Amino acid sequence: MSGATVMFNAVNEAEALEVLHQSGCTDGLPVVIPTRDRVDRLVLASGLDSDVDLGAMGPGGGAATVEKLAINAVMAGCLPDQMAVVLAAVRAILQPAFDLGEMQSTTHSTAPLMIVNGPVVGHCDIAGGFGALGPGHRANASIGRAVRLCMMNIGGARPGVSDMALLGHPGKFSFCLAEDEMSSPWEPLATAYGYLSDESVVTILGAEAPHSVVFANDADDNDSPQRLLRALAVVIANTGSNNANLSGGATAVALNPEHAQVLADAGMSRSDVQAELQRMAVNTRGQIRSFNTGFIAAGDDNDLIPAVRRPTDIVLFVAGGAGLYSAVFPSWAAGTHRNSVVHEIVATDAACELPWK
Repeated sequence: MSGATVMFNAVNEAEALEVLHQSGCTDGLPVVIPTRDRVDRLVLASGLDSDVDLGAMGPGGGAATVEKLAINAVMAGCLPDQMAVVLAAVRAILQPAFDLGEMQSTTHSTAPLMIVNGPVVGHCDIAGGFGALGPGHRANASIGRAVRLCMMNIGGARPGVSDMALLGHPGKFSFCLAEDEMSSPWEPLATAYGYLSDESVVTILGAEAPHSVVFANDADDNDSPQRLLRALAVVIANTGSNNANLSGGATAVALNPEHAQVLADAGMSRSDVQAELQRMAVNTRGQIRSFNTGFIAAGDDNDLIPAVRRPTDIVLFVAGGAGLYSAVFPSWAAGTHRNSVVHEIVATDAACELPWK
């Protein structure tokens, strides 16, 4: 599928599934068979012609046409309304700043973490609360899986051949959720990046699986907000991470609503929290060198080395159920653009009405 679209023939859907598995077109799990009618339905939902080419997808350089996106979206189980989000996500990762070809080929365990904001969240029922990155959420699973199948079938990423992740992580199957805007004490993430409140936006960065951060608030302890920040910062600056060793790249922090409220009640805005975490997430040069000697540049052992260079490189959003746990998503922090964060507006007004039959 990385070149011209290939048509398979089978006597029934059970045989078709086996053909797709044997041809390496699946992610290892069963897929919906992309029949002509099903693909045409999603192409129509895109509002674009089937041969519109969004760009070359690395590392194989396949042409990401609307038809190919629709084929993979069908296989992932997407509904027509979800096609607009898949389109936006693919447009985002095809931006040169995302370094998709390099990211697909690295030995690091990285995958595109997709965070969705705006009206499309409710329209497509994309979850941002309890278990948003786990099973049981159809839209999250299908949209994230569609993007991964595109990366495999159009981009040509194959484990151990062109996708060189030494281990990978479950987010390489699907890694999509919404920000829980209703539970957030701050403006939506996309608004913080300059988008309008009524725009639907996908924000994407390459990330590892979530690293849990446990914190119990004590309303009688004035230091509680600082304790939470310290807990988050030490995970961001984990000396085994690429962020710490390469000193840069983006990282994501998913605050559960209770933890976000602790910081908001302390008078902190989203940008205040980002600035504090960036300031606190540091190691000394000597600490890093004591674990890895091959990455850190020469200098005084007492120099402070930031895990993240700019506050805005900390993608801070609210998601998950309220309680003890928030999460940090370290990143690859490499590539030409050092694991940049990318965004794309979801064009929700482009779909065509399906004709009555």
